[in-house]
Amino acid sequence: MSQYSIAISLHILSAVLWVGGMFFAHQVLRPVAAQLLEPPQRLKLWAQVFSRFFPWVWLFVILLPASGYWLVFSLYGGMGAVGLHIHIMQGLGWLMILLYMHLYFAPFRRLKEAVITEQWPEAGKRLNQIRQIVGINLLLGILIIAVAAGGRFIQAPL
Repeated sequence: MSQYSIAISLHILSAVLWVGGMFFAHQVLRPVAAQLLEPPQRLKLWAQVFSRFFPWVWLFVILLPASGYWLVFSLYGGMGAVGLHIHIMQGLGWLMILLYMHLYFAPFRRLKEAVITEQWPEAGKRLNQIRQIVGINLLLGILIIAVAAGGRFIQAPL
C-alpha cells in the first residue's frame, strides 16, 4: 500500500467516523436517552459517552488536517493546484475543528463539573449547548463529505 493510499484512507476514515459518531449521538442516542432516562441518569450517560467519544475526535482532529495537507502538498503540488472543492473542504473543516475545541474546553468541561457536583439544571444547560454545536458540526460534516465526494466533478462556468 502506498503512502498516498494510507493518507487518503486515514483522511476518509477520520471524517466518516467523526461525522458518523455525531450522527449516531445526535439522531439516535439523544432521542432514546431523552425518552427513557430521567435527567440525572441522562446527564451522567452523556458525560460518559462524550468522555469516551472525544478522545477519538481529538485523533480525527489531528489526522484530518495532517493527512489532507500531506496529500495536497506531496501529491497535488500545493493549494494553488487543487480545485475549489478542496479549499471549501479545508475552510469548513477548520470551522468544525474550532467548534469542537470550543465544545470540548467550555461546555463539555462545565457539563462534567456539573454532573460531578450534581447540579442538574447547569448540566442540562451545558448538554443543550453541546447538542447545538454537535448539530452544527454534523451539518458541516455532511456538507464537507458531499463537497469532497462530488466537488471535483463540478465544472467551472466558462
